[in-house]
Amino acid sequence: MRREQRLRRRKDFAAAYRQGKTQGNRLLVVRVRPNGGETTRFGFVAGKVVGGAVTRNLVKRRLRAAARALATKPGLDIVVGARKVAAVAEYRALERALAVLLKRAGVLADDGPAVPPEGPPGKEHH
Repeated sequence: MRREQRLRRRKDFAAAYRQGKTQGNRLLVVRVRPNGGETTRFGFVAGKVVGGAVTRNLVKRRLRAAARALATKPGLDIVVGARKVAAVAEYRALERALAVLLKRAGVLADDGPAVPPEGPPGKEHH
């Protein structure tokens, strides 16, 4: 993800937590708020409950890859938080969970790809 597509400052994360609309499921929590700009920015959070540093970073890398594949509407700040069970979830499960939450939040672009189907486990992305 390019620098302008990432949430990096503490105050941006705090604003998304304070003012954002929240959607959640078993694996993830998503907070969405308008940012007044033209670019949608993502931030990824995985607390210590998810696991050690290696596990948390793995989960965040998988979520970044899943977010890159989804077309979202412009002008939003989106914070994606991983729940404890995300540490043992496969990439396809995280990808699907993120797509479902973003669709529920109404932030997927109309011409974006559909929610990935649940299929037989194939070669997983790492």
